[in-house]
Amino acid sequence: MKKLLISACLLGEACRYDGKSKGLDLSVLEALKNKFILIPICPEVMGGLSTPRLSNERKEDKVIRSDQKDVTRFFHLGAFRALNIALENEVTYALLKEKSPSCGVHQIYDGTFTKTLIPREGIFTELLKKKLDIKIFSELEIEELLKMD
Repeated sequence: MKKLLISACLLGEACRYDGKSKGLDLSVLEALKNKFILIPICPEVMGGLSTPRLSNERKEDKVIRSDQKDVTRFFHLGAFRALNIALENEVTYALLKEKSPSCGVHQIYDGTFTKTLIPREGIFTELLKKKLDIKIFSELEIEELLKMD
């Protein structure tokens, strides 16, 4: 079986900034488990951020907290730790949480804390694309992921 790196919040782990998860439907989880070995990661927690925490958004090359504190270093640390897990496990694909400042695949919030989305990747997704030649999906593309060999 191929290995799938997956955002832990999609597996139901309460690791998001608001202390909640974004767990996928059980039928989707079963389909993923039947096709892949799941390797869960949460770059934000792996970088030392607590749960719950203030919301964070990526603004240019920094990640700032809603109180305007620069928390970029936590995001970079977590991204590198998650990358090491991907490398150690020789993952084939990744399924990451859209809109996250770490894991956003196609869109993230713009750093104004006005719920404005922009076409950009999160810190971890960007690093993953630079370092590994794997296909990365968001939770909005699970149907496409399940068609992969």
